Amino acid sequence: MLFSSIPFLLYFFPAVFAVYYLLFFSRTLQNIWLLLASLVFYAWGEPVYVLLMLASIVFNAVFGGLIGAASGKARKFALAAAVAGNLSALFLFKYLGFILSMFGTRGAQLAEGLKLSLPIGISFYTFQAISYIADVYRGDTKPVNPFYVGLYIAFFPQLIAGPIVQFNSVSEQIRNRKSTLDKISVGLCRFVTGLGKKVLLANTFAAIADDVFNWSVLGVDKLPVPATLAWLGSICYSLQIYFDFSAYSDMAIGLGLCFGFRFRENFNYPYTAASISDFWKRWHISLTDWFREYVYIPLGGNRVENKDTMVRNLFVVWLLTGIWHGANWTFILWGLLYFALQLTERLTEFPERVESKLLLRLYTLLIVNFQWVLFRADDVYQAGRFYLNMLGANRNGFLSATAWMLVRENWVFLLAGLLLCTPVVRTMNEWFYKNPKSPVHVLYSVVYPLSMLALAVACVSYLAIGSYNPFIYFNF
Repeated sequence: MLFSSIPFLLYFFPAVFAVYYLLFFSRTLQNIWLLLASLVFYAWGEPVYVLLMLASIVFNAVFGGLIGAASGKARKFALAAAVAGNLSALFLFKYLGFILSMFGTRGAQLAEGLKLSLPIGISFYTFQAISYIADVYRGDTKPVNPFYVGLYIAFFPQLIAGPIVQFNSVSEQIRNRKSTLDKISVGLCRFVTGLGKKVLLANTFAAIADDVFNWSVLGVDKLPVPATLAWLGSICYSLQIYFDFSAYSDMAIGLGLCFGFRFRENFNYPYTAASISDFWKRWHISLTDWFREYVYIPLGGNRVENKDTMVRNLFVVWLLTGIWHGANWTFILWGLLYFALQLTERLTEFPERVESKLLLRLYTLLIVNFQWVLFRADDVYQAGRFYLNMLGANRNGFLSATAWMLVRENWVFLLAGLLLCTPVVRTMNEWFYKNPKSPVHVLYSVVYPLSMLALAVACVSYLAIGSYNPFIYFNF
């Protein structure tokens, strides 16, 4: 079930919210209700694979208890078995077909015969399960009963596409949290903001990007894609993936607040970054933190005497990051290129040597945009063809009347998208709240809730008429 869908907006969420607060007298009953609602939410789209999630909950609850009770080698063995069990399910559904396809025609036939569909959100909830196991092993938290493990893994706001929540950051909130009108109002506004980003911006950019990338696949003979059109397609995809994913994070954080939970931010204006390293401190922060906490630091991080070890640690993290995103050579190459870029920045320290922040931001935007082409392409060959289109080296020409037409028809959305990639709105909000006696602040206090209501109505109207509504991170 998508957050940006009529069933969720008009039926599921209002019902869950109403019953939750009717049970205000018992935190235990509220938690039971949230767990049941979360399982229904997942079963709506995955009626069979909800059993896989239930198995994951029981498996990790049992191994959490075993790790908490064991010591010495038995404790390490239990940890290894728990991690292997979690990853084996992920491997089976996400990577087995890809691995088999490497072994010639017979392997490809076996992969085709399996036809295992990818359970929605399995990469996200698997990493959360490993977080719980690792936190228990390290002594950061004590083992909890299967009910709490279930609510942690299955909680519907962040179940499908994150943010990836580390158990030690919410364990206390599961037992004790406070719901206030302030949290609810902020949460609802945050949800509506994310909904607007998804329905009005991400979906608009998706329609343009999908068309351009699909035209490029057709080839030069059937439908040439001149350089300006290819650049427009790549920029629209960069905007699409940002507003699509950050919108989901906004909605997840907003929904969490409505039920008293505080989740960490997952994006911090990544397209204003001044280096590749800075970009990954701002993009999908919860994934970056997870790999740093549970992979990079345990391997030794960069606090090692031998630089070769640091390079190895960085390589492992980025190889795994690419693999996590999908079973395709494009994702693996995408991750390894980010490894090479970050390693270059660390060894040369050139981002610290360049004084112009503008040049650094342009360099980062250019690299990230090129990387998104590889991320979006069906395979490495198609990525190469698209790069040739962007460089005007595919005999397709430079100028495109189609590109100009698309810009002319969507200039309002493009301008809004480019503007909202920067912290201009946040800066305005901070100014308004720091100047409460200003007439502008008084006007803003009236206009803001009305604008949120208007935005919600506009989004529901768009969805009601059946507007284009893809969601990228369902694939992961």
